[in-house]
Amino acid sequence: MQTSTIHHSTGGVHGLFYQHAQDMTPYFPYNNMQLDSASIATQMSSQAYNEGYVTLDSTPPTSMYNVYDSPSDVTSSFKKNQFSPQESQSYISDPHHSPDNNFGSPASGSSVVDDNSELRNWLRDVERSLLGPDSCLTDHHYCTLTHKGDLEASSTLKQVMEIVPRMDLKQVLCLSAQAVADKDLVVAPSLLDEVGKRVSVCGTPIERLAAYMMEGLKARLEVSGFNIYKKLKCQQPTSSQLLSYMHVLYEYCPYFQFAYTSANLIIQEATQNESSIHIIDFQIGMGTQWVLLFESLAKRPGGPPFVRITGVDDSHSAYARGGGLEVVAYRLSKSAESYGVPFEFHAAAMSGCKVERENLGVLPGEALAVNFPFMLHHMPDESVNTINHRDRLLRLVKSLSPRVVTLVEQESNTNTPPFMHRFLETLDYYTAMFESIDVALPRNDKRRIHAEQHCVARDIVNMIACEDEERMERHEPFGKWRARFSMAGFNQLPLSMNVKNGTRGLLNKFDKNYRLEEGLGALYLGWKNRGMATSSAWK
Repeated sequence: MQTSTIHHSTGGVHGLFYQHAQDMTPYFPYNNMQLDSASIATQMSSQAYNEGYVTLDSTPPTSMYNVYDSPSDVTSSFKKNQFSPQESQSYISDPHHSPDNNFGSPASGSSVVDDNSELRNWLRDVERSLLGPDSCLTDHHYCTLTHKGDLEASSTLKQVMEIVPRMDLKQVLCLSAQAVADKDLVVAPSLLDEVGKRVSVCGTPIERLAAYMMEGLKARLEVSGFNIYKKLKCQQPTSSQLLSYMHVLYEYCPYFQFAYTSANLIIQEATQNESSIHIIDFQIGMGTQWVLLFESLAKRPGGPPFVRITGVDDSHSAYARGGGLEVVAYRLSKSAESYGVPFEFHAAAMSGCKVERENLGVLPGEALAVNFPFMLHHMPDESVNTINHRDRLLRLVKSLSPRVVTLVEQESNTNTPPFMHRFLETLDYYTAMFESIDVALPRNDKRRIHAEQHCVARDIVNMIACEDEERMERHEPFGKWRARFSMAGFNQLPLSMNVKNGTRGLLNKFDKNYRLEEGLGALYLGWKNRGMATSSAWK
């Protein structure tokens, strides 16, 4: 196998949503010592619940949900082992809701279970299975390797490397992550070298994903995570190349079309009787989402309404576009004109962290809609900064009295869990994503290779290599977003059948393993049994 050479852009997988328009193993316990990150996480969550911990992540289901299978099968109840927003979440239990939280947001904190105990138990079981019950490589020996003498360390390393040839790539990758987490400068480099021998950017989904996760682990081990992350900008493609790579994912995967379609349908319904609509898009990108909305509004009986769009932007998006917000303004103006939609554009060239009320140009008499498209997870919360930009922005938007707020986010939990939990969650989530890409494009297709390298890998490296303010990828599952919005004063709006059916219809052109499901009042887009993204409405 070949090792990977990473060439990244400033835009991660979310960048596609901003700029343009696989076979997942079910969550069963470990079987025959095959490590399944989702199994570990699910068992940990079950442990938390059984021990009496009730968190957003461990709360048992309280109602039935409608399940929509792509392309057209509709059923009103779950079948055994089907994807469920609550049953299949692979993230680790983590206390979030605190009545004493002064910031009015889910409180950060450590996991309610030991962050390494399950994985270390697995390591011990693997070692005994492969080397025999009398092997001396216990988890105590392994975890204290760096504190031992050179001779003993060499002996233990030898035993570890004797196991490795009998492990699959995912097992070696997880073993490497544990060694990196323990700052084990003896075992970790050897394990990462072994991972490097097995990865390939044109291989299987796990071989491709492991290439990027390996880079993140190496950067973390060398305590150079953010330096490596920043240097990736020097390797980024031109803006036109980046847009073409983004278009590949847009065309062959439904993640961002799911976001466009669901949010547009929600906004249309909430403003259907209004003659003047103001949309604040907190990550405008190329504005492609609103081109699609203009087309729909042009068909409104009695003529289209006046539409004003405020586009919030940042330097990353500007680079991918190849220009400032004037590019978006021109494009949207031409599009609105072609559809006969009265239109005005207002620019707010700044990141969401810097937005204040006066930057948004809200006027009386207009129906206000606010769009959060895969962007709130970039806002630092109370676990990073006392300013808590994530909740501050939500409270600011609530003060504007919007007619509707649309939220689309990746269904993953990488914000506050300890490193190994975050690593396993990243592995689980992106395994599903890489597998879903795998069914759409051949493994030797250069378009797919470039799309994964430039539009996905940078996010992965950031989540693994960086910490504190340097880590910008901080996803939360819908249960936590639901708590944040509620504590900011929002009420969740029910989704109509028109929104559900309209969003479900777009899956007809994609692989049958994509699924759309309703739960907790939100729409979940899933790949087989793994939730990938959610869409919801608030007021």
